[in-house]
Amino acid sequence: MDKIDTHILPVEGMNCAGCANTVENTVKRLAGVETASVNFASGLLTVSYRPSATTLHNIQAAVQKAGYTLIVDPDAGDKEETDRQHYRRLKRQTAGAWLLAIPLLLIGMVFMHLPYAHMAMMLLSLAIMLLCGHSFYANGLRHALRGNPNMDTLVALSTSIAFLFSLFSAFYPHFWSERGAGPQIYYESAGVIIAFVLLGKLLEERARTHAASAIRSLMELQPKTACRLRDGREETVSIKALVAGDIVQIRPGEKIPVDGLLHTGASSVDESMLSGEPLPVDKQPGDKVWAGTINCQGAFTLRTTGIGEATILGQILRMVQQAQGSKAPVQRLVDKISRVFVPTVVIIALITFALWMLIGGASSIPYALLAAVSVLVIACPCALGLATPTALMVGMGKAAAQHILIKDAYALENLCRIDTLVTDKTGTLTEGLPQVVDSYWLSETQICYLDILYTAEMKSGHPLAGAILHWMKDAGASVLEPEHFESITGQGVCLTTKEHTCWVGNRTLADKFQAHIPDKAGKQLQQWQECGYSAVYYGDGPALLAVIAVADVVKTNSHAAIEILKQNGIEVHLLTGDAEQSARHVASALGINYVKAGVLPQDKENYIKALQAVGKKVAMAGDGINDSQALAQADVSIAMGKGTDVAMDVAMVTLMTSDPLLIPQAIRLSRQTVRLIRQNLFWAFIFNLIGIPLAAGALYPAFGLLLNPMIASAAMAFSSVAVVTNSLRLKFMH
Repeated sequence: MDKIDTHILPVEGMNCAGCANTVENTVKRLAGVETASVNFASGLLTVSYRPSATTLHNIQAAVQKAGYTLIVDPDAGDKEETDRQHYRRLKRQTAGAWLLAIPLLLIGMVFMHLPYAHMAMMLLSLAIMLLCGHSFYANGLRHALRGNPNMDTLVALSTSIAFLFSLFSAFYPHFWSERGAGPQIYYESAGVIIAFVLLGKLLEERARTHAASAIRSLMELQPKTACRLRDGREETVSIKALVAGDIVQIRPGEKIPVDGLLHTGASSVDESMLSGEPLPVDKQPGDKVWAGTINCQGAFTLRTTGIGEATILGQILRMVQQAQGSKAPVQRLVDKISRVFVPTVVIIALITFALWMLIGGASSIPYALLAAVSVLVIACPCALGLATPTALMVGMGKAAAQHILIKDAYALENLCRIDTLVTDKTGTLTEGLPQVVDSYWLSETQICYLDILYTAEMKSGHPLAGAILHWMKDAGASVLEPEHFESITGQGVCLTTKEHTCWVGNRTLADKFQAHIPDKAGKQLQQWQECGYSAVYYGDGPALLAVIAVADVVKTNSHAAIEILKQNGIEVHLLTGDAEQSARHVASALGINYVKAGVLPQDKENYIKALQAVGKKVAMAGDGINDSQALAQADVSIAMGKGTDVAMDVAMVTLMTSDPLLIPQAIRLSRQTVRLIRQNLFWAFIFNLIGIPLAAGALYPAFGLLLNPMIASAAMAFSSVAVVTNSLRLKFMH
């Protein structure tokens, strides 16, 4: 099977949703391209293609032919700096347009009887069009000639008609006097339309920049330079100049620029941006360190293993960018409408003009023209094009900031429909590591017995030994040199000193030494068994010294997470391969009513299929290889961040901190985002459904009201800004 490459590339020159559709369809039609998606809000193309059939430069050439610029060389320029320059240029154009538009309005509405007023208005209007709005005419004409008319085409067409009509009226006033009317001058409409559209684009650009702030925050986590050690000398270089194996010096307080292995020195590192854990993690030679984390104390060197996109931070950034660039299913309708929107608007404007002429004759030319121009101006597809992607950008970015990685828009939209959560136990609701939860000593805890127990567990390779060692770390025990040590497979260990023959293990080993278990200890063991705890026996010959309870404890936030899910109408099911008693105890502690234990991977998949068969929308949360089948079957799959790579590859949503509270948080964020998308689309559609008839003159027969093109341009600008601003509300929702 052919290899498939995926790239996320900036596109320059897009001014509306129609532009984004043109670029997307151009790329999709190329041989070898598997998928292509353009996000108008972020200005990025996500393309997957077969290198054996096409190249990035072929794709670039096709986009160039369509009238846009695709940046395929990551070193060709700084997109952020390009965006800043574009914003500054737009700011200058907007300021210039309004400096000229204000006197133009004053002359047109207050001082129109002054000598040479018409000439002054013509010059001011022409200056606005050529000096501030020249891009509308250049782009609009170019795209119209290529058969891809866009928003610029509508602006260019409407303002040109208004200006040329005014020019005709100014030079041939007798045309109107012969018909009993005064000259029809609309220079101010042409100029103010440009000013309003530029203002709308400026506000829209600013709002879109805020919408993309989460991506910028992630990008800023990684330093641009690093201190490389080479031949005993330090040199500051760009991280792009580093290669795997380079030695990098990290000083206290610095951000780590690349992934690597600690080479020399030791320190503690703040990894909260990855793990969410507030406490620094101690690092010794050979330990992994990650780009974007912060060195808290000591200086050290690291050996580089990953740079740029190959780092964990780079992969997270890429995943968020791909997710933001993906399209929600609801966007398909918007895309279909956007493809035919501009030609349809032009046809509606022509029909509007024709109807006015048909009804009113030659005397209604001014009204027909005003109505047609207003239709062209007010019917901008930008609000429709921004409705979905801006909400997705904010939603995905907010999720990433909260340690929730959502793979694509499909997952985000489906997550809000979930009514059932099926969850694994170990590592999902519980810590996934055994811990000592209780102990019962039949004799005084003499220091010699603590030393022997500590030594025995130090030499044991059993998983429960680590839990006991962690439990004893503050007990003051020390390691002995035993005369004899034996590991008994499936039972435990035996350790002999000069005075004692001690053993640690399960009930079988205790019976082997004929250890007597008193009634009180027996009752305690029975209680532990009911809770699903594992018991470790410790004795000296036939004398039982202690029994220790070990269990995989429930995570601190699991109970709160389950309660929130249930309050939101989500039914929770617990599936686990563990024993029945352990599963029942965890389910009871968390208030889970549906539980099934001792299940195999295939059983989990079949369980989810059965729920789906009765109409349930099922999310599956898990962290192990044994969960991968069920994760693939679920409507939405959720992987805990400390789980296996297989689980995270299959999952649509990855919780980087393994905190169960992130599950209801992700569902809430999904619901908020989808609700905003629907609001945006509703208002964008309603705006056009109401605005176009108003602009065409629907209220004129009954009320004598006709929408001025200047008001239409202000309304069009407001619609785009309103949609983006509504999306930004998501940042402040809880």
